[in-house]
Amino acid sequence: MNRAKLILLQFAVGLGFLLIWHILTAYPIFAPTRQTQFFFSTPIDVLARVWKEFSSGEIWGHLWITLVETVLAFVFGACGGILFGFLFARRELLAAVFDPYIKAANALPRVVLAPIFALWFGLGIWSKVALGFTLVFFIVFFNVYQGVREVSPVVLANARMLGMNERQLLRHVYWPAALTWMFSSLHTSVGFALVGAVVGEYLGSSAGLGYKIHEAESVFDVTGVFAGMVILSIFVILIDALVTLVERRLLVWRPAPSTNGQG
Repeated sequence: MNRAKLILLQFAVGLGFLLIWHILTAYPIFAPTRQTQFFFSTPIDVLARVWKEFSSGEIWGHLWITLVETVLAFVFGACGGILFGFLFARRELLAAVFDPYIKAANALPRVVLAPIFALWFGLGIWSKVALGFTLVFFIVFFNVYQGVREVSPVVLANARMLGMNERQLLRHVYWPAALTWMFSSLHTSVGFALVGAVVGEYLGSSAGLGYKIHEAESVFDVTGVFAGMVILSIFVILIDALVTLVERRLLVWRPAPSTNGQG
């Protein structure tokens, strides 16, 4: 399937969803329209609110704050996950000792941690960064750990037989093996970094997308809530596209596909 056809199908799915939403809220199919629109608004009203937010410039400051929190949580969480993922995968005793504590920490509900981080770091950006860090770190950590552990023993034996030391093994064997796993986790963790930032803003802040959604919810402004969710979705798609671009730039070690008549 070529890219143009794929984009067309994706656009058709989104358009179909908006059409169904419009029909269900514009006509009294399951309930009176006024009651339905109170709970679900209408796609036209939501898109109009999104346009108003961007055209007035009101949303840009909130977007910037959420972006800073997301980027910091993503960078710190990803770097920590990569570092400790490699460390624990290469040190079996260390991994065995800390295994129950890592599983226990990963099982903690992040919503419970949000008030604690607010108490420790205040209502500024760092409490949101800390919450996003806890979401990103474990996703990247477990993927990198598994990627390093999945290296073929035959490949390792051949590399050692060729005289590679530990640094060369890390660069030429372990790193390429873990890179695909790592980028697979980064696509997921970008969204979770944003979730951590928005949830933290929702629970306590004076700016950001989470604050905007909470502000609309507190006055039963359903259109504002859905508009915030749409802006949030667009935000995630753009960040994920950026990660995809970086991934294509960095995964240069993959062999190019062979063509007919060539090796």
